Amino acid sequence: MLQFFRDPEREVINRENIVTSAADGRVIAIEKTLDPYQKKQSIKVSVFMNVFNVHSNKIPISGEIVDKFYYPGKFVNASLSKASLENERCAIIIKTKDKKIITCVQIAGLIARRILCYAKKKDQVNLGERYGFIRFGSRVDLYLPLNASVKVILGQKVKNVETIIATL
Repeated sequence: MLQFFRDPEREVINRENIVTSAADGRVIAIEKTLDPYQKKQSIKVSVFMNVFNVHSNKIPISGEIVDKFYYPGKFVNASLSKASLENERCAIIIKTKDKKIITCVQIAGLIARRILCYAKKKDQVNLGERYGFIRFGSRVDLYLPLNASVKVILGQKVKNVETIIATL
């Protein structure tokens, strides 16, 4: 149980216009789709966390939280694509100082029954800050602008803060 709640220190990559992983896990989806929170076409990159991964979530890009959404929902297996829209989830929209916008969504899984999100609307956040936690197997979706250059591949293992997901 102690292993599950670990939150290791990670070295923050200090570069502008990068989006790092918000979670440890494996990339299970990279696709063009509608961002349901911003209502616009985006690139979605999904990271699935199994029970052995670190479940502390970190801010993927510095900026301001311009909106926050919480939806109660089901608890289907988080590795299924329908989990993005059916499961309990909490989304934050981050706007950078350069006016680039991404959406970061914590999604509960089959066993996960509690999403913690400490970020609030109008908070100024920095890449690598801890902003939340999802208990047990779960998923984090990142919705990126269509002109983002994705730097990960399907099946790749990623670590929060350390793995660059995309450049903007």
